[in-house]
Amino acid sequence: MNGLQYMSGFGNEHVSEDPRCPGALPEGQNNPQVCPYGLYAEQLSGSAFTCPRPTNKRSWLYRILPSVCHKPFKPLEEGHLTHNWDEVEPDPNQLRWKPFEIPKAPQNKLDFVSGLHTLCGAGEPRARNGIAVHVFVCNTSMLNRCLYNSDGDFLIVPQQGKLLITTEFGKMLVEPNEICVIQQGMRFSVEVFGETRGYILEVYGAHFELPDLGPIGANGLANPRDFLVPVAWFEDRQVPGGYTVISKYQGKLFSAQQDFSPFNVVAWHGNYTPYKYHLEKFMVINSVAFDHADPSIFTVLTAKSTRPGVALADFVIFPPRWGVANNTFRPPYYHRNCMSEFMGLIKGHYEAKEEGFQPGGASLHSMMTPHGPDADCFEKASKAKLEPERVAEGTMAFMFESSLSLAVTKWGLQTSNRLDKNYYKCWEPLKSHFNPKCK
Repeated sequence: MNGLQYMSGFGNEHVSEDPRCPGALPEGQNNPQVCPYGLYAEQLSGSAFTCPRPTNKRSWLYRILPSVCHKPFKPLEEGHLTHNWDEVEPDPNQLRWKPFEIPKAPQNKLDFVSGLHTLCGAGEPRARNGIAVHVFVCNTSMLNRCLYNSDGDFLIVPQQGKLLITTEFGKMLVEPNEICVIQQGMRFSVEVFGETRGYILEVYGAHFELPDLGPIGANGLANPRDFLVPVAWFEDRQVPGGYTVISKYQGKLFSAQQDFSPFNVVAWHGNYTPYKYHLEKFMVINSVAFDHADPSIFTVLTAKSTRPGVALADFVIFPPRWGVANNTFRPPYYHRNCMSEFMGLIKGHYEAKEEGFQPGGASLHSMMTPHGPDADCFEKASKAKLEPERVAEGTMAFMFESSLSLAVTKWGLQTSNRLDKNYYKCWEPLKSHFNPKCK
């Protein structure tokens, strides 16, 4: 696994061929009458053919057998994966979940697909506008089965355990404090090495892109060169007992059988690829005088809506950094937001909630629901000596922020049994410091 190779660059036009078959990429054209090595040419389109060039996404795959060689799809049990946002009544309260439990393997074997649990979401995959937030808990690898998402893109955030992800484009090893994006339609299989847990932001109707930098200038935040794309790798493997291809389509799962591995792409070229990114590479921007800059300065990737400046979903991180602001309450301020804020914790202790918000857990502060530092955090920060200090050292928290109003699933509110019913109590000790005689 440590010998895996990658190409760098976000959204680049990449070219790759497995070194076992030099010259597998056709020269000068995409679809010759006869491809080298007797391969089949297949285009994977991530955008409409007629999209403007800056947003046009497609890759050409040269494979041993085309993807069309499979038996008909049949419905597959979805488990706790859902896009039904009307299972339970809306809940506007501040919500926090304890770390999601990973079943023990001998009792309940779950791979990446069977371990998917939908926590919240909004919108409609058929109308190509919406998002979903899932948690995955698994303890076994996907064996002779792969998944592709017909509805949208998966942004995967591992929290415990590493993922060896085999895709049609090659292999990626994704560890905690890294993320990866598997875009719409890309087939992939996940190998794990013990108890594994993480978060997924799914968007349908848009692809992730780097946020505009505006006055920041040409450099900063997540730099394009730090995104890594796998190199071509193939297996010419027959599976007489049946290889299962799972499609997530219109919010449901379907499975089809075929007699060979789908990871049979010998060469490929294009700009529509899976990719990964290490969060430690993020160049943090921060206030160096007073007050807070808005948390949008921590945006790694954004999926834009049709309204300028409004995201369908942003992926935001809160990495280790220096805090130097003068005469400033340094933790996040109290806030009501026209966006929905889902937070997770990869490691460490989040600065505004050092107790209760744990790695592998989550919180949701819904549209216009107030939130902010707990009472202990407020008292400490109000009296702290304002010296330069390291903030969030050894920690990595993140946020999925969306302009959509997110509904929580029945699994999230009830079945998971991980909801912290006492979350609201962290603000109860807040007391009035108002003194009309003291300015």
